[in-house]
Amino acid sequence: QVQLVESGGGLVQAGGSLRLSCAASGRLSDINTISWYRQAPGKQRELVATSATYVTTYYADSVKGRFTCSRDNAKNTVWLQMNSLKPEDTAVYYCNTPRNANLGSWGQGTQVTVSS
Repeated sequence: QVQLVESGGGLVQAGGSLRLSCAASGRLSDINTISWYRQAPGKQRELVATSATYVTTYYADSVKGRFTCSRDNAKNTVWLQMNSLKPEDTAVYYCNTPRNANLGSWGQGTQVTVSS
């Protein structure tokens, strides 16, 4: 089973940018769909973006036009480029497959904090 590890979070001022990475322990090409989720304090985890082979990438309305999801199967990595960050983007960000998300299996995530 391929493991996914998130990194790249940090503290940034509003309007700034961060790029999150999701590194796969195995062949990323074996995974059709990878999604980014986030969970803010006191809120439910929400879907942010989905990258799937042969399918247009999905973005939540709240991040559309600011976030870009990309993947490089040769590097076994998926990225989430986050621009024009807002304080409401503050959350722990996770990458996951839909299957593992439905099973309740999550990694440690990476913390993103946006200061106003």
